Amino acid sequence: MAMLEVKDIEVYYGMIKAIKGVSFEVNEGEVIALIGANGAGKTTILHTITGLLSPKKGSVVFEGQDITKIPAHKIVTLGMAHVPEGRRVFSQLTVLENLMMGAYTRKDKDGIQKTLDMVYKRFPRLEERKNQMAGTLSGGEQQMLAMGRALMSKPKIIVMDEPSMGLSPILINEIFDIIETVKADGTTVLLVEQNAKKALSIADRAYVLETGNITLSGDAKELMNDDSIKKAYLGE
Repeated sequence: MAMLEVKDIEVYYGMIKAIKGVSFEVNEGEVIALIGANGAGKTTILHTITGLLSPKKGSVVFEGQDITKIPAHKIVTLGMAHVPEGRRVFSQLTVLENLMMGAYTRKDKDGIQKTLDMVYKRFPRLEERKNQMAGTLSGGEQQMLAMGRALMSKPKIIVMDEPSMGLSPILINEIFDIIETVKADGTTVLLVEQNAKKALSIADRAYVLETGNITLSGDAKELMNDDSIKKAYLGE
């Protein structure tokens, strides 16, 4: 059984049908990439999965439980963390306070400290800047903070929305290296990413979204060599 199953969801903004019956699944331990042009509906799908939007039709099932009507804050307690587009750190709080916000659903103090140590090990810059206001960090550091904050909830799956947006090529490589270590540690990843080449290079499987429909899916490496994908998304 898949860890996450999205079944035939339809999502509307007013009268506009943004998502037109999309289905896909994510298995435990995979990195799944969702690629597509701007406005294809990628973020809308993530918001529906994490409880920020409600589909008009269809369902979202996580570890065998239908979570379609469960509010976002309760979904976090089930083991799903969301790294939103644009990072959305709490700019008036310190780095450490931001990280602790990620652990607000947990009660195990010793476990929280262990997770914090792990986050600092993975993101040494966050430890160096733990008492700094999050709003004063660079874009790359804020992205690391958003990822670290998500990891503080000890998720089974992390849903990431455009983690490379606005970052330099060096930082993009760093962020993708971290996504690979997150996977290696046993956390499942659902990745929405404008940088299709990077996303396909680390994903196990991928789905291509066009105007609210999935038009192609398969092994990420095979899709990377698909001529239509090369032309549309890889600039080749």
